[in-house]
Amino acid sequence: MANTRRVRKRPMSEINVVPYIDVMLVLLIIFMVTAPLMTQGVKVDLPQASAEPVQQSETEPLIVSVDADGFYYLNVGEDPKQGIDHDLLVQRVAAVLKYKPGTPVLVRGDAAVNYGAVVTAMALLQKAGAPSVGLVTEALDE
Repeated sequence: MANTRRVRKRPMSEINVVPYIDVMLVLLIIFMVTAPLMTQGVKVDLPQASAEPVQQSETEPLIVSVDADGFYYLNVGEDPKQGIDHDLLVQRVAAVLKYKPGTPVLVRGDAAVNYGAVVTAMALLQKAGAPSVGLVTEALDE
């Protein structure tokens, strides 16, 4: 009788990660496409000006919006579409700048808003500790 030994196969201890990488790349593309669409804000008609765009930073900027009625809105907090008063604006901006000191601060003023409301917003941001404030405008079509 022939000596027939069964050869046992050793269990494979490797995982094929290629399908997982493919899924992650697809998810990355989906998030990259949908992230710009998720921008929330207040309806503001921006004044037009010819200026060079500000260099993009890696951190999301703080945007203070001033609508046509002179109400202030901040893009961070519980409800970005809820108007806030001066004290709450200073408090929230100071808190963000304390934990993220390099965060850019921008002001979006409606074209129909009183100039004084935009200047007041800039003074409040300075009081909150913003080292510099940028203004958001729409580019002129030439």
